[in-house]
Amino acid sequence: MKKKAIVSVVSRQISEDEKDIEVVTPGEFYKKDDSYYVVYKETEISGMEGTTTTLKINPDSFTLIRMGTTTTKMEFEQDNEKLVLYNTPYGVMELKIATKDLKVNVNDQGGDVLINYNMTIGGQKPQLTELKVNIKTQYN
Repeated sequence: MKKKAIVSVVSRQISEDEKDIEVVTPGEFYKKDDSYYVVYKETEISGMEGTTTTLKINPDSFTLIRMGTTTTKMEFEQDNEKLVLYNTPYGVMELKIATKDLKVNVNDQGGDVLINYNMTIGGQKPQLTELKVNIKTQYN
């Protein structure tokens, strides 16, 4: 059964000029087979208006799928590297994601995901990045 939820996504690049990007938005939360899913629409604030984001959450993996003006499928697994295409209205970027740490604490009421990863864009210097997701379900 789909539940209404408030989803908070905070992305932080760990550097001297540390800057958080936080999006808090309504969405839907549900379980299908052995995975939890969160679906929400991106807003103008995120710069991806017109994009739907789906988060697929498992105990040992996390997948972020965006469809719309921005399209990508970013997969995170502990101590694993993935090559990702990030398609934007301005062109396609190639990202390398090396997951350093993945902590998942999600149940039928919602929960938290914490990911630390190195992201390399087009062969540049890797950026240590932290992604925090919090899901709070709402009851009608």
